[in-house]
Amino acid sequence: MDDQEYAGFWIRTGAALIDSLLILVIVAPIISLIYGSEYWLNESFIVGFWDVVLNYVLPAIAVIVFWIYKSATPGKMATRLVIVDARTGEKPTTAQFFGRYLAYYISILPLFLGLIWVGIDKRKQGWHDKLAGTVVLRNKKPEPVMFEG
Repeated sequence: MDDQEYAGFWIRTGAALIDSLLILVIVAPIISLIYGSEYWLNESFIVGFWDVVLNYVLPAIAVIVFWIYKSATPGKMATRLVIVDARTGEKPTTAQFFGRYLAYYISILPLFLGLIWVGIDKRKQGWHDKLAGTVVLRNKKPEPVMFEG
């Protein structure tokens, strides 16, 4: 574990921002095609069926699929983070990944305290990590430099 450390609040926030931007770039044009520009001015929380599918269901599926196959989302991969089982250091089970996703809601509901907890905890675990039995690690090992020639 010399090449890895617990991933802290700010690097994880950066990874989440990358993921959010990717989802926005994919979903926004489709939503605009379906609902038109009025969608962006609408004050309703949910506009319709495709709003729910594109903004909630598909992102949830994508996140869980990335976790299952890569133990990371694209944002985590870009920032060299990986989700592992807190006890063994191995890849978490599919059930842990599903539980981790659902536990995000528990982490978010009390004023995001469960996410902020990452900055306080000695193992940098948010409540969703604690409930799912996971930790997020950052690879400190430098990337290999490729020279042409």
